[in-house]
Order: sequence, then C-alpha cells, then structure tokens
Amino acid sequence: MKKVVGLIGLGKMGSLMAENLLDHKYKVVAHNRSPEPIRKIVRKGAKSAYTIEEFVTKLKSPRIIILMVTAGKPVDMVLKSLIPHLTKGDIIIDGGNNYYKDSIRRYKLLKKMGVNFLDMGTSGGLVGARSGASLMIGGDEKIFRKIEFLFKDLAVKDGYGYVGKSGAGNFVKTVHNGIEYAILEAYAEGYGVLDKAPYKLDYRKISRIWSHGSVIRSWITELAEKEFTDHKNKLRGFKGKIGGGETGRWTVKMAGELGCDVHTLKHALAKRKKSQKTQSFATKFVSAIRHSFGGHKEP
Repeated sequence: MKKVVGLIGLGKMGSLMAENLLDHKYKVVAHNRSPEPIRKIVRKGAKSAYTIEEFVTKLKSPRIIILMVTAGKPVDMVLKSLIPHLTKGDIIIDGGNNYYKDSIRRYKLLKKMGVNFLDMGTSGGLVGARSGASLMIGGDEKIFRKIEFLFKDLAVKDGYGYVGKSGAGNFVKTVHNGIEYAILEAYAEGYGVLDKAPYKLDYRKISRIWSHGSVIRSWITELAEKEFTDHKNKLRGFKGKIGGGETGRWTVKMAGELGCDVHTLKHALAKRKKSQKTQSFATKFVSAIRHSFGGHKEP
C-alpha cells in the first residue's frame, strides 16, 4: 500500500501525529471539525479536507484513516458520517482512549460492511505523537500485518506491536493508564513528604539525581526535573486540581469483572476526586506532570 493516510482530529495529539507522518514522507489528508487546525497543518505539507465528502474523495480505496478524536460519542458521530462513503477493504484506525467494549462494537459494525477496524492504544504523550509513540494495536492480525509499516513509522523503535483481537489495543492501553495513575500517585506522595522535610531541599536537583542510576528513575523523574526548573520548588501556576480519571475508572471496572484487586489504583482515583475540593503539594505534582507529558489543563 502507498504511504497515503487520512487523519481526522487535529487536536494536540492528532496535529503532532500528522507532523510525524509528514516527516516520514506520507501524503496526509487532514480533516477537523473546526477549520483553523486544518489550515495550520496544510502549511506544514498536509492536504486539506474541510468536509467528510472532500476527505473521502481525496483518498483512494483501500483507504487508511486514522481517528484522533475525543473518546466516546464523538467517535460514533465521525463513523456515522464516514460510513456512507466507505468501501470494502478500507481500514479505520482509532487512536483514542476508548473503552474496549466500544471498540469491539465498532469493529463488528464495520466488519458487516467489509471495512476493517483496528483499535490503537497510543502512549507517549505529545512527545510521542510527534517523535515516536508507544502503540498497542488490536483487531484482525492480517490487517495489522498489511499496514505494519505505518505503525513502525509512527512508533519509537521497538515501541509498537499487535496485542490481540478487537478491543485488545484499548484494553491494554486502559490498564497502562491505570498503572500510570498509581505510579504518579506514588511519586506525588513521596514528593509530598519531601515538601514537609526539616530541610531546605532543591526538588529539581533531587529529581535529576533520581533520574540517573536510582531504582526509581523514570520519564516521570525527568519530567519532574523539568517542571521544577520551569515552576520552581512550589510548582507555581498549578492549583493541584487533577483532571482525567475515566480510563482509571475503566481499569477498576475491568479488574472487578475479572476478580482482580487494584487497591493502589483505587486510592489514586480517590485522591484525584478529593483534589477537586482539597489540594496539596502532592496533587500539584500530579497536575504538573500531567501537563508536562500530555498538555493536560487543570479543571
């Protein structure tokens, strides 16, 4: 297949993914609900499509279409507008944080039409979308193999793979997010203790030390160093109200259905909910890191 991709949804992640594709010499046909993001990506080399009809017309079948729209009903709305224009053999890739059972439902709907649907769990934040993400793909393996070149180009080295049949990509990504919630809370509680220490500590310096050779070194400690550099020890500019939570709740729901204990994740979710009324240095830390890797704003 030729390196031609249609991309719907030019938000923070979608626009950066489009730039990544352009860097890899793809022809990118871009569509978005509002026109300004389309104009911006066109200036970087993409082809514009201001309507769904124009979008589909500019892509020859079998089409490869990536959806980077808000999870839930917006995905169904986009699919509803696309379906009358799709033809047998087209491939839809959903790169959002969708509930895995919704992806299974969409897969079955499109399968009846002869249209292929892959769910692509996407991790790595804004940096990943632009420079190479971590991708977890679910659906029919033969379709994955057919366009594996695309995932290889979108991902960081060794950062993609087929994980199972329809819904598996979203299932694995949801669990990934649950782990992320729990890990972030653990770091936040640790930094919260540092903030109460009987010493005048430099959190930027400590984060840098921890990032080099320590057992707890990670991308989070690297991001912490950046945030403490930009916003100083007290993380000025952050209130400590933590947004998000949906994928964490899904992980708890999935775990309950499977009879698995997720006490640490439940605690992290409870802290996020509590942060809407009561903030602390620990909740400011979580807000700062979420902003750093994903551009997430506080509610």
